[in-house]
Amino acid sequence: MEIKVVELEFEEDINFILGQSHFIKTVEDLYEAIVNTVPHAKFGIAFAEASGDCLVRHAGNDEELEELAADKMLDIAAGHSFLILLKNAFPINVLQRIKDVPEVVNIFCATANPVQILLIETQQGRGIIGVIDGESPRKIEKEEDIIQRKQFLRKIGYKF
Repeated sequence: MEIKVVELEFEEDINFILGQSHFIKTVEDLYEAIVNTVPHAKFGIAFAEASGDCLVRHAGNDEELEELAADKMLDIAAGHSFLILLKNAFPINVLQRIKDVPEVVNIFCATANPVQILLIETQQGRGIIGVIDGESPRKIEKEEDIIQRKQFLRKIGYKF
């Protein structure tokens, strides 16, 4: 058994969701969940099969994001995992719908931060054991930080 790390870092305007699911129709169901929730979102989806041909299945409405998701999923190579890359939407816009997809078992992260995926590799294959999402906290927020946080959420339209 060996522990491996795969790093994910994308352009500033790309958010992503990394999760685990259990069936080949994951790609189609995730596609429908995103399109029906945020129709203007651009996205690419990749899903790693864990049996049969063990292909990286992919779909999306943006060719570049779809290809990038598939390439990154091949790097991750953990069976039954999926990766969604998003533009023009935040994970918060689609996360509940993604969780409601019957095939989805777990969400490891939903972020725009650089991520390190911790994998265990055995003779059988790879599995995700966790993620490191961004950096460690450096201090506790002060009053001016609270004000900035609240202003930011209003600026991007999440609070009034």
